[in-house]
Amino acid sequence: MDELARLAGISVRTLRFYRERKLIPPPRREGRIAWYDDHHLARLRTITALLERGHTLSGIAELAEAFDHGRDVGELLGMEPPTDETPVRLTPEELADRFAGQDTPENLAAAMDLGYLGTDGQQIVHISRRLLDVSTALVREGIPLAEVLRAGKEVRTHADTLADLFADLILRHAPEEALHRLRPLARSVVDAELSLALDRRLRKQHEGTDETDGKAAGTEEP
Repeated sequence: MDELARLAGISVRTLRFYRERKLIPPPRREGRIAWYDDHHLARLRTITALLERGHTLSGIAELAEAFDHGRDVGELLGMEPPTDETPVRLTPEELADRFAGQDTPENLAAAMDLGYLGTDGQQIVHISRRLLDVSTALVREGIPLAEVLRAGKEVRTHADTLADLFADLILRHAPEEALHRLRPLARSVVDAELSLALDRRLRKQHEGTDETDGKAAGTEEP
């Protein structure tokens, strides 16, 4: 314990306090000897970094609990066939920086349930750099992370339906091995249709705004 506290740059008293608050996992014991390893040191350095960023110990404790009970990254990355998405490895403090104040256990649990997040030792792994970047951008625009995750869950349902549609279409007319080769075509169709749908939505909103402005500018005849 003395050695761990020295390497982490904290006092033994602080280390004991962190243990009591369950901010770090228990040591491995051999008889009366308690062994700490690099994972404990990494967690202590993470706690220090999060405190410096303004997080409370209560919030860090909740984050640690969610982190410790997260899905192993092997459950996410061991899928066949392999995904086209690029996973991103993050430390807890890097995740906190992206979603400052919103990296709550509830949001982490929701992201883990969706399969967005997994754990690998003391790192968090996001399954898709594109999804991570989009989520970060939406939160920075003022949209709550909880709402982003709820939308992601709805999108997942529609995406599964579209995937089934294209898979059935291809498998009815082509050999099974063509499914992976032709998936970029399916993605292009979905991307184009979504772009057109957004155009229609924006045009409809613009027309509605013009109509409202016109009524506001008009005068009532006597």
